[in-house]
Amino acid sequence: MRVISIIPARGGSKGIYKKNLRLLNNRPLVVYSIEQSLQAKLIDETYVSTEDNEIRKVSIENGAKVIDRPPELANDTTSTESVLLHATEYSKNQFDYIVLLQPTSPMRFPRQIDEAIKLILKEDGDSLLSVYQNASFFWNNDGTSINYNYKNRPRRQDKEWEFVENGSIYITKKETLLKEKNRLGGKIIMYEMPKWMSFEIDEPFDFELIEYLMKTKNKTEFLNLKEIVKELKLIIFDVDGVFTDGSIYLDENNNETLKFSRIDGKGIELLRKNQFRLAVITSENSEIIKKRMEKLNISDVFIGIKNKIKIYNALKDKYELDDNNICFLGDDIQDLEILKKVGLSCCPINAQQIIKETSLYKSHFKGGDGFVRDVCNLILRNLSNSN
Repeated sequence: MRVISIIPARGGSKGIYKKNLRLLNNRPLVVYSIEQSLQAKLIDETYVSTEDNEIRKVSIENGAKVIDRPPELANDTTSTESVLLHATEYSKNQFDYIVLLQPTSPMRFPRQIDEAIKLILKEDGDSLLSVYQNASFFWNNDGTSINYNYKNRPRRQDKEWEFVENGSIYITKKETLLKEKNRLGGKIIMYEMPKWMSFEIDEPFDFELIEYLMKTKNKTEFLNLKEIVKELKLIIFDVDGVFTDGSIYLDENNNETLKFSRIDGKGIELLRKNQFRLAVITSENSEIIKKRMEKLNISDVFIGIKNKIKIYNALKDKYELDDNNICFLGDDIQDLEILKKVGLSCCPINAQQIIKETSLYKSHFKGGDGFVRDVCNLILRNLSNSN
């Protein structure tokens, strides 16, 4: 079975000038769909169909192959189906399924593309579209209700809701496309996505909305982590709520103790083997922390620090680094200033809300319960992928 993807990206756009090249979180819009397609495990070839030389250049630089679209298929009245049929002809029908990824729907993950491909195969479908579940009551412009009886208004949890086409993922069997001349036909399968991933870019405000969503959701899904990790040289850790769960344990003699995770220690060892410098900056003043860091062979340990940014800047100067060379793991308000500066900012799942909104990576693990190891694995995995 051979699966190809088509990303239609013409240069002209009535609503937004050069929309497909406009920067979204500092990256051209079309690049998101290219990278998502390239990272999907079940797509064999990624093509961008365009008539624009600048889009052509950006697409090739980011790993896609380009189908040179004739001018007559690059105007305001051109249908997406005609672009798909042209791509089919260009590829000499050498595929079984074609995946349409529209650049104006950048909120999708590579794994979702794979899930959609698996679903159409499992259900033996002829075509597939991505959808989200509607949760709104609709009315006609003549004052009549569409999807409910207003005289017998159902509770939202009791209503069988419709699904809304979100424009993100379409998959079509080759034979269906050639027969129907349409992206949809035959046995149609629906792949459900969250509503927050279903916004499309049609006007300038949509860029602001999607940038906000990317920042408040787990942004690493939308970033090129390989490039970020490639720049890292120093990993700095907070302790309380990062290496520990934030709790203080007292024995019968009122002696304090802290709980650390052994698996975090192995992650630290692996980072060191990969030549990363390691440091700790914590506001806590504890001999237990000092002894634990000695055991982990972390030499740059600063405890009882109230002004963390001062130590951060001193470490930058000491090792002649830029902000993008540093990763910081923090969980609370005192870490905010550093998290805003570094190349890779990370927090545990139970961090304070403002920290989660600021951090590039929000782990699914709690501090003291695998968070440090999770970040270590994230760095090492992407370091391996970039080599």
